[in-house]
Amino acid sequence: MAVDGLSFDVRPGVVTGFLGPNGSGKSTTLRVILGLDHPTAGRATVDGRAYADLPAPIEAVGALLDAGAADGARTARAHLRWVARAARLPRRRIDEVLDLVGLGEVASKRVRSFSLGMSQRLGVATALLGDPATLILDEPVNGLDPEGVAWIRWLLRRLAAEGRTVLVASHHLAEMQETAQAVVVIGRGRLLAESTIAELTGGGRTLAEAFQSLTAASTQYRSRPASPPTPPAPPLATPPAVSRPRERSSR
Repeated sequence: MAVDGLSFDVRPGVVTGFLGPNGSGKSTTLRVILGLDHPTAGRATVDGRAYADLPAPIEAVGALLDAGAADGARTARAHLRWVARAARLPRRRIDEVLDLVGLGEVASKRVRSFSLGMSQRLGVATALLGDPATLILDEPVNGLDPEGVAWIRWLLRRLAAEGRTVLVASHHLAEMQETAQAVVVIGRGRLLAESTIAELTGGGRTLAEAFQSLTAASTQYRSRPASPPTPPAPPLATPPAVSRPRERSSR
């Protein structure tokens, strides 16, 4: 069971980090919110509606789940044009998001030539194409260089400051401590914490330390503790010199 009785709210106006160990159910949860997977019980809603019931989903929710989803044979501009046409969005929005994510000068290049960081930027551009009120991003800093990480931090904070709802799944705890104001932590498909960064990191703890404490019993994949090093063998004793008897010559 990937998710078990999981329930939490994500508020507008703040960046919410969605954290959990590998296999904890983060990706499944995001897919349920977006209507890609269906729960056996309960429901996930955006502004009180299931994703499938939203009149214009791309204008309500922008999502990045897989930076490699774009067709590599298309250019960045052609990819966004295809999405905009399918969603009946104005073409002017294409240049707006390309400039926002820093891909304006490479928009005519084929996606297959993009680095992982550039593909991440294109995925963010696609998520923002409909100017949605809610953003759901899965590991958006993967593949970004330090400048790109600083840029995504600035962007997420700006989007939240505009009153949008921003949910970011990430394993980069130090970056989440710098970017997010709230966090939801899950383990083995269950809610472990729903709190603010300030509350979790009280007493001088880092977010990583708080996360490890919360998830200690929920980590499914543990590396074995390192075996103590084998002590070096004692040096071999130098054998005593053996004197050979001199041969006597017979006369």
